[in-house]
Amino acid sequence: MQLWFWFFIVYSFIGFCLEKIYAAATHATKQVRRCFLLLPLCPVYGLAMTAAAALIPPHWPFLAMAAAGGLICTGAEYLVHWLYDTLLSVRFWDYAGEPLNLRGRVCLRFTAAWGILSALGLKLFQPGLAVLAEAAAPELSAWVWLLLTADGALSIAVLHRWHDTELLSLPALVRQVRASSQSSTSR
Repeated sequence: MQLWFWFFIVYSFIGFCLEKIYAAATHATKQVRRCFLLLPLCPVYGLAMTAAAALIPPHWPFLAMAAAGGLICTGAEYLVHWLYDTLLSVRFWDYAGEPLNLRGRVCLRFTAAWGILSALGLKLFQPGLAVLAEAAAPELSAWVWLLLTADGALSIAVLHRWHDTELLSLPALVRQVRASSQSSTSR
């Protein structure tokens, strides 16, 4: 179980880094691309790559891994988008303007990107990550689990209350809390 937990954490962090790089490279107007309040993690990447690691045999050829990884990761992306949208009324991404999209949740262009990235990750990165994850001290895993749980609960509370992904940064959240408390005291 500890092994899969670390796969999720590491791939979520790599996903956060990829999002930052993509936002900077494309000069995106939304530069704050996060999914947790405090931790630099994007759980859709962690879930997608952990599922790919569990379901794709390591001996498969690169193209087979890319095809399977694209489908598995796109399925995870669709599920995570649906959950955020349904349970918290938020959207971290919207592919409605992309060709060949499905309800703005997934699209062919990013399915192809998922496929290539997942195959590269599984071929080049996964073997070393497995060794490191197995060597992680159980105490460290427990502390990271507690931190992840606390941050996840805080992040869900913020999203559930205000339905605004931009508030997943401390300065924006502090401004929102101050504005909310001022408007409630002035009534």
